Amino acid sequence: MKRVVIGLSGGVDSSVAAYLLKEAGYEVIGLFMKNWHDDSVTISNECPWLEDSNDAMMVAEKLGIPFQTVDLSKEYKERIVDYMFNEYEKGRTPNPDVLCNREIKFDVFLKIAMSLGADYVATGHYCRKDTVIKEGKEVYRLLAGKDVNKDQSYFLCQLSQEQLSKTLFPIGELTKPEVRKIAAENDLITADKKDSQGLCFIGKVRLPEFLQQKLKPKEGLIIEVPSENNHYKKEIPSFKDKEEELEYFASKHSYNTSDGKVVGKHQGAHYFTKGQRKGLSVGGTAEPLFVIDTDVEHNIIYTGQGKNHPGLYRRTLFVNNDELHWVREDLALKLDGVLKVKARIRYRQPLQEAILYKVDAGLYVDFDQKQSAITEGQFVAFYLDDELIGSGVIS
Repeated sequence: MKRVVIGLSGGVDSSVAAYLLKEAGYEVIGLFMKNWHDDSVTISNECPWLEDSNDAMMVAEKLGIPFQTVDLSKEYKERIVDYMFNEYEKGRTPNPDVLCNREIKFDVFLKIAMSLGADYVATGHYCRKDTVIKEGKEVYRLLAGKDVNKDQSYFLCQLSQEQLSKTLFPIGELTKPEVRKIAAENDLITADKKDSQGLCFIGKVRLPEFLQQKLKPKEGLIIEVPSENNHYKKEIPSFKDKEEELEYFASKHSYNTSDGKVVGKHQGAHYFTKGQRKGLSVGGTAEPLFVIDTDVEHNIIYTGQGKNHPGLYRRTLFVNNDELHWVREDLALKLDGVLKVKARIRYRQPLQEAILYKVDAGLYVDFDQKQSAITEGQFVAFYLDDELIGSGVIS
């Protein structure tokens, strides 16, 4: 019997994952990760960790598996929370869920599991893995979940071969309704529980309040840039080579206050992100305002009317070498390498046709169609068919 330690979050997905492992004959141990203590920024009765850990414990009891809670809040603060503050301060928008998987669940948690003599760790992610043999070596492939509406491979885009080799995804072949059905048939307390929408394992957090612990509010201007601004009318120059062309299309507009008119005030540019519509509190425009850029240095937010505003769209993005990651190291592009892929720049975005170009300093991702709200600090993930082969932080 192989021993598997499963992260029981108190939700239906990990509950059913634990049930399936037990049915498959594994020796299963359930661990609940406690990653957060500060209730002052948690929206109280939405998914507090205490209720979740109780649900996880009751599922373990029902399945007859050992259960314990591990407190990872120190590591979570150091590796996720501090990183988030740091990124927001720089005017970038981090993705804590991707980081939590790389740094906490598949690193700190994995090491705890191995110290308990586990052969594998398992999670309730909607994704799959398989193994292919290349040049006599086992290579692990990270595949999209069968349920296209719930596919969570994007959140695992930073995993390594080493991490994948020790991981199981028991519900990857199932759809959400099938998972709920299995939970109901086996009287698991989590069968009808709503999915939590919060930061990974923290529960629902009000992001501005969360950020205000470190990043103090500071009043600044909201400027509306009209869609007929000269920025968007520039003639495209001729390029000496492909790299120069990619650099041109990847560079973002740099705005200044004379590009538009002041339409309101905000409490801190670092609380806002590109593409954001809510929280601007500016009325009286024909179409809703969207954030098209934030300038944290001068504390200014630039906005445009409507979701088709040209300031929201760009064709190309760049990833620096030190923020580029290949799940499939054997497919990593060498200098001047080119690869046709499908890519996404956020969770749940339908996959987009794109071409990767490897240059000296990093990697360009050049999309067939312009993309809305390409946001620095977020992850771009690239796929071949339904296999996620690599990712990087948008720079």
